[in-house]
Amino acid sequence: MLPKKPKIKLIGRREFVSFPLLETNKVEAKIDTGAYTCSIHCNNIILKTEGGKQILTFQLLDDKTYCFEEFTRKKIKNSFGEMEERFIIKTLIVIGGKKIKTTISLSDRESMRYPVLIGRRLLKGKFIIDVNLIYTNGINLNTVLK
Repeated sequence: MLPKKPKIKLIGRREFVSFPLLETNKVEAKIDTGAYTCSIHCNNIILKTEGGKQILTFQLLDDKTYCFEEFTRKKIKNSFGEMEERFIIKTLIVIGGKKIKTTISLSDRESMRYPVLIGRRLLKGKFIIDVNLIYTNGINLNTVLK
């Protein structure tokens, strides 16, 4: 029996994405094949210790505070080409009708137009991007190509 081919969906240069585990829905995201990883805008990123464990807290767009015990740190090149250390969390993203487990960096994107950036690591093998389109909600390529 042949393995199933993953369904590749067509998305545009901007899409609405949701983060079910972060209770954040329909956030406008920039699809950026020049970026390797994904990032999301956060405020008040604080690392504290409680009961001998390190806890990462931050606020998203809705100003609700989120706490994570599992996280990593990584040096990432920012949009200005400079290296900066960021916190990375694992979460679930919904894009183009697909639920995908992913890692996302926490970043202050206040000066950026879009609060979420989707990089090629998440896109590879799952999506084709048409830069002429926006807000496609993941058009099924099988129906487009027939």
